[in-house]
Formats: sequence, structure tokens, C-alpha cells
Amino acid sequence: MSYVVPSDTRIGHIHLKVSDLDKALAFYHELLGFQITQRYGSQAVFVTAGDYHHHIGLNTWHSKGAGPAPGNTCGLYHTAILYATRKKFAAVVKRILDSDYPLTGASDHGVSEAIYLNDPDGNGVELYWDKPVSEWPTGADGGLRMVTLPLDLNLVLSELEDLPRTTVHPPASE
Repeated sequence: MSYVVPSDTRIGHIHLKVSDLDKALAFYHELLGFQITQRYGSQAVFVTAGDYHHHIGLNTWHSKGAGPAPGNTCGLYHTAILYATRKKFAAVVKRILDSDYPLTGASDHGVSEAIYLNDPDGNGVELYWDKPVSEWPTGADGGLRMVTLPLDLNLVLSELEDLPRTTVHPPASE
């Protein structure tokens, strides 16, 4: 039998090469709200959600001033940031929309709801929440059947009952 990774294994962090640390921090720290845990001078910063040592490392060791990686080559497609509840997801969606930061997509995948955007270096970022497992779509064979449907951002924002709502016209789905 082949090796199977233990089910309690988690992906701990990502480390991204960025061209400009200040621009990367404006996105990950100021816009998305990750907290800075450590700096390595002007070349690297670690940021986190909560009390973990770091979820995202940002560095310019080999990439300072470089342009984005070509989109038609191998490499990272996107980083996915999971929010614990739909309301917490709705709060970050509202923050992104209120800042007029451009979305590249918004999708309902059956198992999750997600928005997509690019960081200042063109790295794809998915912000999402997982629906309860009992709601995940399955086929006749019982296997998971993920989909890609348009996400109703207004419905997502309705989670924020106490905040003023605006009508949103979503971008094309990813």
C-alpha cells in the first residue's frame, strides 16, 4: 500500500517572493489585515492571522524590483485564505469592495464561496469560506462534485445585517 498523508496534516504557511515589500505589506497587512510578527530588515516580513508564528512570508531576497512571473508558466496559481464563517468572509469581502480593490473573480464552488484577486506582484489570492460538509454537492456515486457558479455578492454581504449594504455587480467567475 502506498503512503497516505495523515488527515490531521495542515499546510502551515506560504513564502512569497515579492518585488516591493512596502507594496506587499499594503496588501497583506493593511488591506487583508494580517498582523506582522517579525521583520528581517528591509528584505523580509512574516505576517499571521492570530497567534501562529507566520502564515505568510514575504521576501525580496531574489526578487527586489522584478516584474511578475509570466502567467503561462509553471508556478503558484493562487494562495487560498480560509475564513471560519460566512459572516467573517462577508466582512473581508465588504472591506475589499469598499476599498475598490479589483476582483478577478467571484465563485460559488458548491463546497465553498470565494472571491479572487491578485496581490501587487500578480500572485493570485483566493479568499473563501467552506460551506458545511452536509451541504457539499455529491454525485450518484456519492463522490464530491464541485462546481463553478457565479457568486451572489449581495447575498454574501447580507450576512452583515448591522452594516449598510450597497448593490454589487460581481466580476466574471473564475
